[in-house]
Amino acid sequence: MTWLIVIVIVALIAIIYVVQYNGLIKMRTYVEESWSQIDVQLKRRNDLIPNLISTVKGYANFEQETLAKVTSLRNQMANVPAGDRQKTMAVSNELSGAMSSFFAVAENYPTLKADAQFTKLMEELANTENKIAYSRQLYNTSVANLNLKIQSFPSNIVAGIHHFKQGDYLQVPEEEKENPTVNFDEFKGFDK
Repeated sequence: MTWLIVIVIVALIAIIYVVQYNGLIKMRTYVEESWSQIDVQLKRRNDLIPNLISTVKGYANFEQETLAKVTSLRNQMANVPAGDRQKTMAVSNELSGAMSSFFAVAENYPTLKADAQFTKLMEELANTENKIAYSRQLYNTSVANLNLKIQSFPSNIVAGIHHFKQGDYLQVPEEEKENPTVNFDEFKGFDK
């Protein structure tokens, strides 16, 4: 009878161990899959930028400095090492900022804004930016779930044995966290 109890206890421990290990593998796979979604959207954005630039080049007066910055950041994005997620997101954030400046400058060109190709590309890029933001959120959620599993008992024991590492969250750059300064004196007289 004692042997039967020992066998049941060992079998129960083995089942718990396997379930915890498989759960950790599942969470790690979700993190990798969610990063892959970010990567796909960043590639899509990089593929759209040359089309946008070639469309804008037809407007001779368009600011060359803005085009050069967007092109330079796109090239940097393509040259970031595959495993460097923080660097990828840092360059991506810079590129998003440059694209915002690009679109702000484009507002000064009514004929460009009326160009159907330009409008279509702007919509596709805006849609892609939204997908990047969603994918970042999904990635951070997946990392949170993995980290929780790594820290929780009894999976923390299995994680330690198999050297599972906690994931790093994607961070918002400090300059994006700052409140914008607004000069309310500029708005005087608008209420009339």
